[in-house]
Amino acid sequence: MEPEQTLPPVRSEMGGRDMDQARALFEDTYNGAGFRTDTRQETFAYRYTTAGDEDMTLRSAMFLGDIRGAIQPEREYVVAWITAGEGRVDVGAEEAAFEIGRPLMFPTGKAFEFEVREYRQNLVHFDAAYLERMAAEHEGALAGPLQFDHTAVPDLANLRRWQATITNAAKTILGGESTELLRSELKRESAFALLDTFSHRSIDLPPALLVPRNARLREAVEYLHTHSHLPVNMTQLAEAVHLTPRGLQQAFSRQLGVTPTEYLRTIRLDHVQAELKELAPGEATVAAVAQRWGFTHLSRFTASYVKRFGEYPSATLQG
Repeated sequence: MEPEQTLPPVRSEMGGRDMDQARALFEDTYNGAGFRTDTRQETFAYRYTTAGDEDMTLRSAMFLGDIRGAIQPEREYVVAWITAGEGRVDVGAEEAAFEIGRPLMFPTGKAFEFEVREYRQNLVHFDAAYLERMAAEHEGALAGPLQFDHTAVPDLANLRRWQATITNAAKTILGGESTELLRSELKRESAFALLDTFSHRSIDLPPALLVPRNARLREAVEYLHTHSHLPVNMTQLAEAVHLTPRGLQQAFSRQLGVTPTEYLRTIRLDHVQAELKELAPGEATVAAVAQRWGFTHLSRFTASYVKRFGEYPSATLQG
């Protein structure tokens, strides 16, 4: 029997005293804009390190100065805690302050303002698709977007479990080579600990999808949730879940009372509503959000929105 293959995690480190370089790094990493710094060049320094793989990375950041701006991590879920300094996220909205040693989820589903001062920080990044698959497995939900409440204070027992789990993962990931199987289990345990610790909402399964005979229909529904931000071809969807196009149509019609296209439209409407709720008036228009989710005819979109939610999208945006 051949020994199991061992592969080291991917590592990177950047640092120095160039303020413009630091600003560009953090803007690029966190899909940021409008970063502003307030510090003297002679005392400034920064460092940013990462270790992990495409599913989960452990990171650390140091910024010896003041920085503020807006960020919106793309297709990632991020939990962070500071070991020195101070800072706030979602400034001017649902503000949450960093406390030394206490993990805080980054707000999800929107851009948010932040400000930090003279800080050192540890972070765990999860790829969105990976964590959503873990949530589907762990919670019996659909593999779709998760909405975390960054203002919620975690239960102490769950928080201790999370910290112990991440400490154990860090020892292995940062300690050198490890087997693919071991890293897979550590990522899995870390994902489950995060989901148990930080308050969030996921997409509940319709009861019909819990019946074993509807396993392929469940796969199709999960596929639509996961790919709702992309062009979806129903023939390709049928092939992906090993059904004929006619069989796919019949499964949706019999069990859910809609066609696959109608189900996808409902998913996208839900995404539009979620975005409109998070936006402040003036940040974006209803038309822009609707078009981002594939609605090309504004009047038809509005009619569908009103039918589903009982109010005009403009009313949702106004809050």
